[in-house]
Amino acid sequence: MTVRLVVVSHSEKIADGAVELAAQMAPDVVILPAGGTDDGRIGTSLEKVMAALEQAAGEDGTVVLTDLGSAVMTAESAVEFLPDPDTVLLADAPLVEGLVAAAVAAQAGADAAGVKQAAEAVRRAAAPEAPSEAETVGPPDAAGDFELVNQAGMHARPAAKIAGGISGLEAEVTVNGVDGASMTGLMTLGAGRGSILHVEAWGPDAAKAVKYVGGLVEAGFGEP
Repeated sequence: MTVRLVVVSHSEKIADGAVELAAQMAPDVVILPAGGTDDGRIGTSLEKVMAALEQAAGEDGTVVLTDLGSAVMTAESAVEFLPDPDTVLLADAPLVEGLVAAAVAAQAGADAAGVKQAAEAVRRAAAPEAPSEAETVGPPDAAGDFELVNQAGMHARPAAKIAGGISGLEAEVTVNGVDGASMTGLMTLGAGRGSILHVEAWGPDAAKAVKYVGGLVEAGFGEP
């Protein structure tokens, strides 16, 4: 079992498409769409959302992502009807980017809080000159340099894998000066094949975090 995800959108097509995209990066994670109204119009359906939440129910919890304001209200209302609403967390994150990051985190085994954090971290596209509070606490506890070997370099899938895995660790991590838990921040690096990623980490899981990123990079993120 892993944390399950529910996507609430005003559009059935958007919900289905977002689920299809995220599933490519997290094949073992259950991701359920709840888009559009019951009669196929643009809007949200309390019944659809409740059905998805009931289907997603499990001991590991559920994280919900939404698109627009009324979708949030619909999701909140649906959660209130559940017998155990505390097992469901609503993430305040961009729907597509947040969903991808959440799915990767769930695939990596993060708990519900970690999955929610991974989704919300995509908003934290830290600037290179001020990536993290971690820099103020002294030299990193672990560090490493790794060369990108995959043809496409740092694009959405590698960024999501790095951010998703880091979000589940007890560590502050920067990659070339940006927050390693921010999918958006990593993508702004524009790092192509042959680029060197300098990874620094602070905290109890610092060495584990550097090893995790290094392993992904050296394996080409599973890409050519």
